[in-house]
Amino acid sequence: MKKTGIGKITIVITLVLLLAVTSGFLINQETRDFRIAKNLDIFYSLFRELNTFYVDDIDPDKTVKAGIDNMLKTLDPYTVYYPESDVDEFTFMTTGKYGGIGSLIRSNGEYVVISEVYKGFPADQAGIRPGDILKKVDGASLKGYTSDKVSDKLKGNPGTELSLTIERKGKENDYKLKREKIAVPPVPYYGMIDSKTGYIRFTNFTQNCIEDVRNALIKLKASNPEQIILDLRGNPGGLLTEAVEIVNLFVGPGNDVVSTKGKVKQFDESFKTTRDAVDEKIPLAVIINRGSASASEIVAGAIQDLDRGVIIGQRSYGKGLVQITRPLSYNTQLKVTTAKYYIPSGRCIQARNFSHPNEDGSVGMIPDSLISEFKTKNGRTVKDGGGIAPDVEDIPETLSQIAGELYLRNYIFDYATSYFWNHQEIKSPEQFTYTDKDYEEFKALLIKRNFSYKTVTEESLGELVSNAKKEKYYDMHKDLFTALEKDLAHSLDEDLKINYKEITDLISDEIISRYFYEAGAIEWTLKDDEQVAKAVEVLNNKSLYSSILKGEAGSVLVAGKNKQKSAGVNMQ
Repeated sequence: MKKTGIGKITIVITLVLLLAVTSGFLINQETRDFRIAKNLDIFYSLFRELNTFYVDDIDPDKTVKAGIDNMLKTLDPYTVYYPESDVDEFTFMTTGKYGGIGSLIRSNGEYVVISEVYKGFPADQAGIRPGDILKKVDGASLKGYTSDKVSDKLKGNPGTELSLTIERKGKENDYKLKREKIAVPPVPYYGMIDSKTGYIRFTNFTQNCIEDVRNALIKLKASNPEQIILDLRGNPGGLLTEAVEIVNLFVGPGNDVVSTKGKVKQFDESFKTTRDAVDEKIPLAVIINRGSASASEIVAGAIQDLDRGVIIGQRSYGKGLVQITRPLSYNTQLKVTTAKYYIPSGRCIQARNFSHPNEDGSVGMIPDSLISEFKTKNGRTVKDGGGIAPDVEDIPETLSQIAGELYLRNYIFDYATSYFWNHQEIKSPEQFTYTDKDYEEFKALLIKRNFSYKTVTEESLGELVSNAKKEKYYDMHKDLFTALEKDLAHSLDEDLKINYKEITDLISDEIISRYFYEAGAIEWTLKDDEQVAKAVEVLNNKSLYSSILKGEAGSVLVAGKNKQKSAGVNMQ
C-alpha cells in the first residue's frame, strides 16, 4: 500500500495553526499592552504641555480628578474614584460612621440650613434644631458656601471641637460642640403596628447592620407577633455579606442566597446561610420600591426565590452588579465593578446594559427579548433583567403638583420650623392634631411670601402661545388663546382645598419629626401607609399568603396612596 503522507501533513498543519494562534495571542496581548502604554504616555505628555504653556495656572488635583471621573463615566455609575479628601465619604458608605455633629444640612439661598438632627448626638445635645441657619464655623463666614463645602468644615476627627454661629428667628447665637463618631442607625424604627404584626424599617446595609436587625427582630419576638413586615423601601443597599446575614434571620443554614461571577474567576464566590434562623416559620412580607437596590434586592430576591415570604410594593431598582474596593496610591480608593450577582433561582436582576452603551453614552434597559424565566423553590416563575417584581404590586401615587412644589421649595419645611417654635410641646404623636386654623395660618404664610406656580397645563399652553407667535398664528386667534389662558388658569385657594389631605399629611409628617425625630415620624406615617396596610392585609389572609407562595395566585395590582417625596441633603 502506498503511503500518502496525509498523517504527516496533518501534524504539520496542526503545529502551524497552533503556532499562529499562539503568536496571534501574543501579538494581540502585546498590541493591547502597547496601546495602554501609548495612551498613558499621551496623557502624561498632554498634561505636561498644559502645565507648561496654558495661559493660567492649572490645579493638578482638580484637572486629573476631572480626567479620571470622565474616564470612569464610560463604564458604569458604580465604578468611582475617591481622592484622599473624600475618604470620609467612602468610609461612611461602608460603615455608616463618620466624625461630625449628627445632622443633615441643605442649601437655602446664601447660607445652608439644618434640615434634620439625629437624636442624642452633639447637634441635638447642644440644642440645634431643624430650620437653624448656619452662619459661621469657627468664626469663618459660610456665606455663599455650598452644602458640600460646609459639610467638609463640620466633619472631622471625633473629639475635636468647633464653634458654630446659628441664626434662629432673626437672632444669632454661638454654640460650642465636640465632634463625635456618628453612627447612623440602619434600623431607625421597629415596633408592633397592631396586636399581631411586627414591623422593621431597615434603611442601609452598612457594616454590622445585621446586629441592629437581629436585635429588632428578637425584641419584636418577645411580643409574640404572628407575622413580620421587613420594610426595605428606599434602602440603596451596601455590603453583600450583610445581605446574606439578613436572609439568614428568616432562613435556616445551608440555603443558597447569592453568587457572584466576573472576569477574575478567583473572585467568584457563592454565599449560603450558615446559622440557625431566628424564625424560619413566621409569615413574612418584604416591602420594596424603586429605591430598593443592590443588597436590598438580594434580600428581597432570595426571600422570593426561596418562597420564604411575600414581596409587596413596586418593582425594585435593578442593580445586579458587585463592587469591591481597591486601595490606590496616596490614600486614594477605587470602588470598581468586578462581577454580577445571581440570586438562588439563578437570575441576575441587573436592569441596565452598561457593556453596550449608545453612541451618546447613555444605556438602555435589558430588552424583553433577552429576559429569561427562572423557577423559585416551589416552582413559581420569576424573571431576570429588571429588578425584583413584587408578588403583590402596590403602586404609590405621586404628589400633586402643588404639594410637590410646596415640599421641594421648602414652604412646608419653613412652616414646620415656625410651628415648632410657636408650639413648645406635643406630649405624644397620638395627641397631635393639625387643625383647620393651623391650615389657615399656612395659607397666610404662602400669601405673605407670594407663593405661585404654574401647572403643567399652563406651561404647555405657554409653549403653544410662544410657538404660535413665532409662526405668526397668534394674532389670527388671539381671542381663542386669551380664552384658553383664562379657562385653564388655576386658583391657589382652590388647589389648596382640593389637595387639603395630602398637603396636611406632609405638614404633619414634618411637624412630628421636629418633636419626635426620625423614629417618631416613621411611626406617625405608618397609620396611613397604604403599602404597609396592603402587607398587613396579605399576611392576615392566610389562604392568599399561602397561595402566592405556592404559585396559585397571580400578581395583584393595587393603586396605593403613598406620596413619594425627595430632597437633596448632606450628612454631617
